Amino acid sequence: MPLDSNQLEHWEGVLKSVNTEHVPVDCLKKVMFKLKGGRQKTINVARLRKNGLDIEEIEAVVANKMVNMSNEIVDIDFVIDIQEVANIVQPITDKLLENL
Repeated sequence: MPLDSNQLEHWEGVLKSVNTEHVPVDCLKKVMFKLKGGRQKTINVARLRKNGLDIEEIEAVVANKMVNMSNEIVDIDFVIDIQEVANIVQPITDKLLENL
């Protein structure tokens, strides 16, 4: 269920304060590999999910890319899928707060 823009802004603020060194694959939109020479390689995780790959398959794709390009990788950036995180966390939050 899509969230309204105020809820998404709230989740953006929350996620900006989180250390993204360890992010569950199901909460990622993209993984961007910064390579030597200023090049970049991107895995669109959201598209892989949309195409029916499960979490283990996506993890394997990312891991294989990391191994195959290990000598070229300078840095890795994770782009969080805010809508996906909100879809996971908001129902749990609503349930916890309904009795307060």
